[in-house]
Amino acid sequence: MGGYAPTIGIIGTVIGLIHVLENLNKPETLGHLIAAAFVATLWGVLSANVFWLPMAAKITRTSDLQAAQMNLLVEGISEIQAGTSPRTVRQKLTSLVPPSEVAAAAAAA
Repeated sequence: MGGYAPTIGIIGTVIGLIHVLENLNKPETLGHLIAAAFVATLWGVLSANVFWLPMAAKITRTSDLQAAQMNLLVEGISEIQAGTSPRTVRQKLTSLVPPSEVAAAAAAA
């Protein structure tokens, strides 16, 4: 939607300008019609940058974090099934976690 919202706004502007051309014989209504046409573009760009793009960024970030957690889980289970010693499993999994998160987990414990 972040990519399509401005396009939809432009389509609204074009349709609004078509209405302007239909009413050229009524000059008193042209100002309102032109303003309405350009408000469509404003709404398209505004909705993309205020709602859709930030929402998409948050969803992408959450998805990336969940994928990283699942990969860490699969790696740990694979090592346990392979019979790797618990100390080695811990060291390997700790090396896959960013240092800031390791420090935060150590402080919380």
